[in-house]
Amino acid sequence: MAVPQLLTTSAADETFGGVTYHIQGELVPVLHVELSSTPVYFEHHILLWKDPRVEIALKPMRGALKRMLAGMPVFMTAATGPGRIAFSRDGAGHVFALHLRHGESVDVREHQFLAATDSVDFTFTRVKGVANMLLGGTGFFIDTFTASGAEGILWLHGYGNVFEVTLQPGEQIDIEAGGWIYKDRTVRMETIFQRLTTGLFAGGGQIFWNRFTGPGRIAIQSMYVFMPTEQ
Repeated sequence: MAVPQLLTTSAADETFGGVTYHIQGELVPVLHVELSSTPVYFEHHILLWKDPRVEIALKPMRGALKRMLAGMPVFMTAATGPGRIAFSRDGAGHVFALHLRHGESVDVREHQFLAATDSVDFTFTRVKGVANMLLGGTGFFIDTFTASGAEGILWLHGYGNVFEVTLQPGEQIDIEAGGWIYKDRTVRMETIFQRLTTGLFAGGGQIFWNRFTGPGRIAIQSMYVFMPTEQ
């Protein structure tokens, strides 16, 4: 398997999916988006600043009740241009973009989403049991983003720095359960346990991690931040 490589930490005048964007800053980076005819949607609490002419509205989310019961956001927020808007998360980390071609999809770990163009559809699935090991709950959500109508951009945030590796068919990597950010849908994930003992008759604990099997990309964040999840 190849060694995971650091993703770029900045962008200037990148144009794709109907918008131009810039990513600046090293410690707490800022995403600047130039809006024209393509709206973007985002988590409402990450808005940093905007031009007065940029209009903001709520974007209802399918399955809102299910997410609300789990303590997750019920609505996304949409921004419509023309004008400029900027986003930033309250945490040291790494902001990066995924350019999704028509029909392309990725799975994203909950709490990593920043923003996306309106051409990118958003759904989610609940993974039962894994958070019982990870954060003391009974499940967590994997968000799936798909460029179904046209090409689009998905912006994600990772804590610390973000590294990416492309797994060949059958290649595997074990990642700490809070360390992965996104994966191609072709990458399979399972949870692995290992019991630890301190002697012949002594008890011990156990460690666990997520094992990913290729083919496809998987991204890793170098810093893990606790996020509350379903209990």
